[in-house]
Amino acid sequence: MYDHRQLFPGFPGGGSGFPGFPGGGQGSGGGFPGIPGFPGGGQGAPSSPPPGGGQGGQNQPPPGPPPNFQPQKTAMQGTQGGPSVFAVDPGAIRRCLFRYTYIWLRRDAFWFYPVFVGRRSIAGWRWIGFTWVYFGIDLDKIESFTCV
Repeated sequence: MYDHRQLFPGFPGGGSGFPGFPGGGQGSGGGFPGIPGFPGGGQGAPSSPPPGGGQGGQNQPPPGPPPNFQPQKTAMQGTQGGPSVFAVDPGAIRRCLFRYTYIWLRRDAFWFYPVFVGRRSIAGWRWIGFTWVYFGIDLDKIESFTCV
């Protein structure tokens, strides 16, 4: 087995940082601001949930798996004869915040637990069959949704 400190000398526990990067150079110990788990890190990695408390602690995935059924797709935006040119209205999906929500995309469908709704996007926890992963998507990619 290889020692990661030899393969990646600028990463935690490794030799020196990468010249030209924050904290880089010989003997500085590296560091990547804004990325949790790295020296000098903090919030902000794309795969990490946003900072803050939120209802029920938005940094935490839902307490358990989603319901054990797949809802029927309703006739909403984009479901009648092809893709829609419209996006899901943020006000409509906002009522699903902190609720198990089933989302249909053009070629995919999944359980989702939204914790943030913006003007053009939504973020929350996506069920991948055995665990929740933090996930975000543009509202114009959603064809239909229903929350339970």
